[in-house]
Amino acid sequence: MPKEDYIYYSDSKNNPYGDKTEEEIKQRCNEIVQYLMKKNCKAIVIACNTASSIAAKSLRKKYPQTPIIAIEPAYKMVHDYSYDKKTLVMATKRTIESEKFNLLLKKYNNHKTYLLPCIGLADKVEEGNQEEIKNYLQKTLECYKNKVENVVLGCTHYPLIQNEITEILGQVKFFNGAPNLAKHLKEVLIQKDLLNEKEGTVEFEDSAKVKEKEIRFFEILKKQKD
Repeated sequence: MPKEDYIYYSDSKNNPYGDKTEEEIKQRCNEIVQYLMKKNCKAIVIACNTASSIAAKSLRKKYPQTPIIAIEPAYKMVHDYSYDKKTLVMATKRTIESEKFNLLLKKYNNHKTYLLPCIGLADKVEEGNQEEIKNYLQKTLECYKNKVENVVLGCTHYPLIQNEITEILGQVKFFNGAPNLAKHLKEVLIQKDLLNEKEGTVEFEDSAKVKEKEIRFFEILKKQKD
């Protein structure tokens, strides 16, 4: 949807969410949504599995007139497309422990699934230190080499290091909820007649006011477009 105006809000001041309590996550998500509402956002996308699993329900209740689209852990996609394969779910500790994910796992469990809480990995992706990322993955994933065929990327940071994961695990099949989330957002905007017709813009805001975060964001965005 290149004609839409986007505000990407990076909450690096309060990150990572995976180590916070449920109440802390709900409170922080509510503060961010309130801020975005003041900027006249017509829809909210929660692009964080931890925040989605903990805060989406309460946010929808508080803001019933605004579409709030929450990313879903992509585990159901394994059931739909690669059910009989051994699967590794990489996610934050909070996502793996969440009621929402465990209900999903119970419903679609292929009984060939490993759950891996990747504590601190999202921070390392944010920082962009390739050596630290590779060392972390080597230490964490080596024991799954030749043991899994599917990898669920249960945090929206992890697709950015998909190549590094492949270097260790080999040619596994990745499952990522982001493409389906984007399609769902477009469907909702069409239903509500909210699609833009003019040329769109992208803004970036960081709660810690770190200029390097903005530079890195637009570098990643350009790379994804290319």
